[in-house]
Amino acid sequence: MSEPARDPRMQSLINRLQPGPVRKVKVLGFDGADVMVQLSDAERGATEIGRIPREEASMRRVGHPAELFEVGQEIDAEEIGRWREGQLHLSARACEIPALRSFLLAFERGQVVEGTVAAVHNFGVFVHVDGEPDGLRTGFIRVPDLTWGWINHPAEAVEAGRRISAEVIIAETRTGQVTLSMKALREDPLIRFADQVGRVLTGPVIKIVPFGVFVQLAHEVMGFLHLSELTDEPVETPDHLVEEGELMTVEVTEVDLRRHRVRLGAVGGADGTRRTGAQ
Repeated sequence: MSEPARDPRMQSLINRLQPGPVRKVKVLGFDGADVMVQLSDAERGATEIGRIPREEASMRRVGHPAELFEVGQEIDAEEIGRWREGQLHLSARACEIPALRSFLLAFERGQVVEGTVAAVHNFGVFVHVDGEPDGLRTGFIRVPDLTWGWINHPAEAVEAGRRISAEVIIAETRTGQVTLSMKALREDPLIRFADQVGRVLTGPVIKIVPFGVFVQLAHEVMGFLHLSELTDEPVETPDHLVEEGELMTVEVTEVDLRRHRVRLGAVGGADGTRRTGAQ
């Protein structure tokens, strides 16, 4: 499928999470809960002091990294970046399970994978991706990446044990996880809805927020009507003006494909929106 336009901020985050090169380092000691390491550059005959932050020491929960590493021990660590006046920071957890790292590095953005839903939570869905190392759970789908439509809980979209196909967003060696999207494998419904600008449509209110309401316009398509379109009178929220499930007649004023957003206007101007009664 063609790649959708992405928020520049999301792209910047993805770029920062891309796996870095792996270095062989020697543990020098500990600075609080951070691990201080020495890196050698054989070509230049130089050494450098680096830092492994506590949260990058291991995927296991430990009281202190000293429970994991000994002074003089050599370990592999992935470069993260430079902070504190150029000091190199590294991640040991990204190299902790070689089989997991190899599995994750084999993924490419946009690749389609198969898997089985392992658990469904209000914050997202965990997936057993086919081929992952035994005993691990490597896939994760954020709530916005489950479906184009509106859902109150991920359980409305998938259930544990279901076989799914999904597209790879990014594989992160530092978290040991591959972020997936189910909706990326389906066409954005707004593409076919884009010619509805200027049309007057009727649909149920599916969510009320302090600054307006969301109205269902078609399958997996909802639009936003700002509070100012509902009334000319000063009100803090639209709760006393409209109820969820109530049918509302509105005009489609904008379909923004890049932001995946539909803006609505009142029919007849402010305080003139036609509501056709409770559903």
